[in-house]
Amino acid sequence: MKIGTENKVKTGVAAALLIVAVVLVVRAFHSDDNAPSPPPTAASKPSSSTAPAAKPRSAGAVAKSKTGPTPQPKSLDPTLRFDLLKSSEEIAYKGTGRDIFRSQAEEAAIPTPLPPEKQPNYVPPKPPPPPINLKFYGFAGPKNGNKRIFLLQGEDIFVAREGDIVDRRYKIVHIGANSVDVEDVLTNNRQTLTLTAG
Repeated sequence: MKIGTENKVKTGVAAALLIVAVVLVVRAFHSDDNAPSPPPTAASKPSSSTAPAAKPRSAGAVAKSKTGPTPQPKSLDPTLRFDLLKSSEEIAYKGTGRDIFRSQAEEAAIPTPLPPEKQPNYVPPKPPPPPINLKFYGFAGPKNGNKRIFLLQGEDIFVAREGDIVDRRYKIVHIGANSVDVEDVLTNNRQTLTLTAG
């Protein structure tokens, strides 16, 4: 098996690229180590033009220093200056009302929640389905056989069995001993009607 001898041009190009890559890597590492430090800027050097000039002392200033020291606000003179203390006593402190000796955060204002109908994603509740206004008031037929029931709506009387639809709207789902399950076909509302006397 011969490796790389089939195409000498490809082998030569690959070798040249490898040499260029090695040279670039070596230069990258050596250029980081030997990077010259930046020259000092002009701002770091003290210039003679920006330095404050020393003021010559006058004869009066020399005479005052000889007669007695004049206290400066930043001097280390230990004598009390009552005039400075009096001026600091007249400063009135106006705070924000927060106790500075307690480490508690200020209470955040809690927003009042909106009523449900004013919230952005409010969906009004569906109104309840209308009640089934039928009255169950009696049976007809044998006890063990196919019973018929009597239903009353206003002045209309309906006779029905299980599975029948009354008044084109109400389906008789189940007939029990003392009750009837009726389903409103339009609203899918199911209601149990109990047996009422008279």
